[in-house]
Amino acid sequence: MPDVHYIANVFRSGFELDQLDWVAWEEPGRIGVEHHVLWAPDESGNEDSVGLLLRFPPGAHGDFHEHLGYELMLVLDGVLDHSDGISYVKGDLVVEGPGTEHQMSSRTGCTVLAIRTRPADPRTPGKGIRPVGLTAAP
Repeated sequence: MPDVHYIANVFRSGFELDQLDWVAWEEPGRIGVEHHVLWAPDESGNEDSVGLLLRFPPGAHGDFHEHLGYELMLVLDGVLDHSDGISYVKGDLVVEGPGTEHQMSSRTGCTVLAIRTRPADPRTPGKGIRPVGLTAAP
């Protein structure tokens, strides 16, 4: 039987999802982000994709990075702020293609399902980006 991971009521559980084991994402450029691994690349190299639940407390942010494959983000709760100035709310689905660059943050806190088909590499922004923790310009 295949490995099955079941989480009940992710939309109704909100920010807490207390039944999960959350781990601080300790990596340069990341502040306050926690993650729960659904699946990760395997040591054999047969699997490059990763599935994560991400939790951003208010003011938390990821690093600025470039995607080497696709990334799908589904906002389960709260507001996810993109470095390009767009904010996504509960129920929004975002798909970014290979070569896209961003930094994600949340001024209010959020929980996100993130699926990457390939890894991401840290980058330095080549243009001005929204400072983390701030609202988009009107």
